[in-house]
Amino acid sequence: MNLDGLRVAITGAGRGSGRLLATAFAEHGAQVFVSARDEAAARRTTEKIRQRGRGSGEAFGCDLTNPDSVRGFAAALAERTEHLDVLVNNGAGYLPGADLGDVEDDHIIATIGGAATGTVLLTKHLLALLRASTRPDIVNMISACGEVGHRRSAAHPAFYAAKHAQAGFAEIMSHRLRAEGIRVISLFPPDFVQHGPRAASDDLTAQSVVDCVLFAVSQPRDCFIREFRFEQVVGPER
Repeated sequence: MNLDGLRVAITGAGRGSGRLLATAFAEHGAQVFVSARDEAAARRTTEKIRQRGRGSGEAFGCDLTNPDSVRGFAAALAERTEHLDVLVNNGAGYLPGADLGDVEDDHIIATIGGAATGTVLLTKHLLALLRASTRPDIVNMISACGEVGHRRSAAHPAFYAAKHAQAGFAEIMSHRLRAEGIRVISLFPPDFVQHGPRAASDDLTAQSVVDCVLFAVSQPRDCFIREFRFEQVVGPER
């Protein structure tokens, strides 16, 4: 897979699967704009990219719960590049809690605002750069919590609400941007593990999710993969 020179922006890339996404794109030659709420965490990701060589990384702070921060990140990208090939909407704070009253109001607002409003605003403000690309893709890391009827996650109801909002946004944008050749690719993974074996009887790993993203964006432009839906492991103890 050769992604040399591809310009990629990834939110929530300061740790975990976001960091794995950023380093994977860079390993295949991409120029990665790494954003995280904590800019120091984004810089740690770009340092890993630098150590591995080939692609490049630049760090930015972007708090998806803060519209000014979102607009600032978009403006900073516009100053550094005349086009953007891939936007990965990965940033979203996970919120646990079985009961609606398990968390404070501020956490509910931040969860829905970061995942839902933050995704919409960032996509809006980066759409001009994506339209300037010859091969634009928008990738949305949603969650099985955004699927109708999904009940298996221990996430708080506000997280379910946020992911359903993201899914609705992705679906209509896929339809409306198709005529422009902009692919909108959404992934709905169940709760997954960062590391582990990758056998059929094991939980989905972050690396497998990342591999799906790389596969989708590397396809020819006639191939519009709209969604990845995953089967969740069902063992005897579950």
